[in-house]
Amino acid sequence: MKRSLLLTAGCGLAVLVACSGETETQDIAAAAARDCAALSDEPVRIGGGTFRMGQADVYAEEGPVRETTVDGFWIDPHEVTNRQFAEFVEETGYVTLAEKPVDPALFGVPEDQIPPDMLQPGSAVFTPPAQPSMNYADWWEYMPGASWKKPYGPDGAEAAPDEPVVHLAWEDMVAYAEWKGGRMPTEAEWEFAASAGQEPSKDQPEQANSWQGAFPMENRETDGFKGIAPVGCYAPNANGLYDMVGNVWEVTSDYFRPGHDPAQRDNPRGPAPSEAYDPLNAGGLEVSRTVKGGSYLCAPNYCQRYRPASRQGRDPTMGTSNVGFRLAYDEEPA
Repeated sequence: MKRSLLLTAGCGLAVLVACSGETETQDIAAAAARDCAALSDEPVRIGGGTFRMGQADVYAEEGPVRETTVDGFWIDPHEVTNRQFAEFVEETGYVTLAEKPVDPALFGVPEDQIPPDMLQPGSAVFTPPAQPSMNYADWWEYMPGASWKKPYGPDGAEAAPDEPVVHLAWEDMVAYAEWKGGRMPTEAEWEFAASAGQEPSKDQPEQANSWQGAFPMENRETDGFKGIAPVGCYAPNANGLYDMVGNVWEVTSDYFRPGHDPAQRDNPRGPAPSEAYDPLNAGGLEVSRTVKGGSYLCAPNYCQRYRPASRQGRDPTMGTSNVGFRLAYDEEPA
């Protein structure tokens, strides 16, 4: 498996939205009063239906808007947590890709040309740059020792039980899904569940864990969270689902290509691998998968992705500190 360093926290620049002192004071007070609920793991039934999928007024790759129909399914009420993933690991002995040494052959160059750290088990961790930069390569560090157990690196905190599990590659997520009896949701299923009957909106930063301040330097933490938040800290949508538009990006089963195919309307499954393309992972050994919903790194001045229609590609061969997942099910889980 290739461990690409071509990683993004989002894309696109926007006008910086400044907050007044009064608004920031109110936000801090709200964060102090935030009560993160203990959530059930019981999947939620989503009845089939037709909705307007996509959005045409924010980022080009999210359009065109099309009427899309999906059949009924079940979906997890929150992202898969460290507690849930730990149960899987305890029962099966599973070892994630980030916990394994890297095969030098994957780099395509002589081993003596590869930095030794890049061959150690690890993953990509968001690290604020020392000075302002809008180059995503300045924010990400391949950190030996980072994994789902140590999401902020070997010197950081242990994984909190009720926070979303991160630093997983596609194969790790699929292994968990097979053990759990579920599957990765399609992009259409995910967006239908996230939109919950609402029309597309420009942004929903108050409904999920996102970045407050000028990304990537200034994080005012007015929502009470510098990084990942536990599940259940924000109100659910009308379907009873939590964190659908923030906290961590969520991986879907669809391969990625900028824009939607207007001809795919009934239970779309995205492009075929041969038709998929991610300009930010053009040299990848595996085709990018579509991720949805934004993360705690999305900010008004950089990444307006805290919306159901938001989408971008993600290299499936490597995890990062801002990408997780939740499962869908064709039948009600036992």
